Amino acid sequence: MYIRSMNTSERLVEATRELLWDRGYVGTSPKAIQQRAGAGQGSMYHHFAGKPELALAAIERTAQGMRAAAEATFSGGGPAYDRISAYLLRERDVLRGCPVGRLTMDPDIMADASLRAPVDATIGWLRGRLAEIVEEGVVSGEFAAGLDPVEVASTVVATVQGGYVLARASGSPAAFDAGVRGLLALLRPRAAATS
Repeated sequence: MYIRSMNTSERLVEATRELLWDRGYVGTSPKAIQQRAGAGQGSMYHHFAGKPELALAAIERTAQGMRAAAEATFSGGGPAYDRISAYLLRERDVLRGCPVGRLTMDPDIMADASLRAPVDATIGWLRGRLAEIVEEGVVSGEFAAGLDPVEVASTVVATVQGGYVLARASGSPAAFDAGVRGLLALLRPRAAATS
């Protein structure tokens, strides 16, 4: 149950976020949302036209949270490698998976253009932001001149998302950690690699 100081609308969105992450769209019934939020059916339909509208609000909130957490790491200053490393090594619930990445595996969300849009936009934003940081590293000479920032950014995102899959499959965060360490070894700045 959510904090009673949250208004009903907020409790409904938070409940839906959690349920989508744990159960997916089909497994997130209006009744389950209402129970988790401590809200009645009338309250739910007073604030939202139905499950699709509530799911969209929850997905948008999840996407905003992911962007904010990533940006806090990216805008921390310092060398490009350090910012990418901080992003890769930040605290995560690896066995639970990525709340946005898991949505890409939900066929009902991917089949609905309005529900898919914030997922696609967030992953696109993440790749773009990482590409900017890699470009900074290339320009400053920290990374090799031949690196393609877009390809490296895609590799970072793929490593994180694939790491979640490997960790969940094995039941251990060790697989995620190994993927991150491997990528960081490949990205290690030229000066650090030769010393």
